[in-house]
Formats: sequence, C-alpha cells, structure tokens
Amino acid sequence: MADGARDLRKASVQVLILSLLQDGPMYGYQLSKELQRRSKGYFEFKEGTLYPALHRMENQGLLQGEWQVVAEGPSRKFYHLTADGRAELARSQSDWTTFTSRLMAVLGSID
Repeated sequence: MADGARDLRKASVQVLILSLLQDGPMYGYQLSKELQRRSKGYFEFKEGTLYPALHRMENQGLLQGEWQVVAEGPSRKFYHLTADGRAELARSQSDWTTFTSRLMAVLGSID
C-alpha cells in the first residue's frame, strides 16, 4: 500500500470508529470485522491501530467502554458513543464531506 493511502486511512480512523458505533455498541473485534464488511475489505483495523484509538477516544470522552460477560468466550469490552462522541461524529462527517467534495472538484479538473 502506498504511503499516501496509508496516511489517509490513518487520518480517518476516528471518524470510522465513531460512524460504526452510531449504530450501536460494539467490541473491538466486532468493529474490525464490521469495517471490513462495509468497506468491502478496503479498510482494515489492525490491533496496533484499533485499540490505542479506542483507548484514546475513551479518554477524550467520545466513547464509553463497558465490560460485559458473554455466554461464549471471554468477557468483552463494548464501546458506545457518548454525547460528545455524537457531536464529534457530526463535526467529522461535515469536515470529511467538505474535504472530499473540494478534493474531487480539483481532481476532476485535471486532464
């Protein structure tokens, strides 16, 4: 993968996580699989990217994590959006929409 594409993906980690969680609480592995599914494999969260981002966002008050005991397997930490997380998602969606539309306007003008 080219460094440019990697940088763009890294910059989008927070908005992707927030966007996935707007549909309801998920745990880390579930977030990773859902992102792969929705993006048809284009985006992939590696552990070294996902869990530090989740912890950072939790510390910022954008997410709240809650450990839950599940019937099969180990306990899992489910994350859900806080009010601040919902507000940040709205801001991020607006920022990304503006950015991509302006970028495409420039790229579209290239012969």
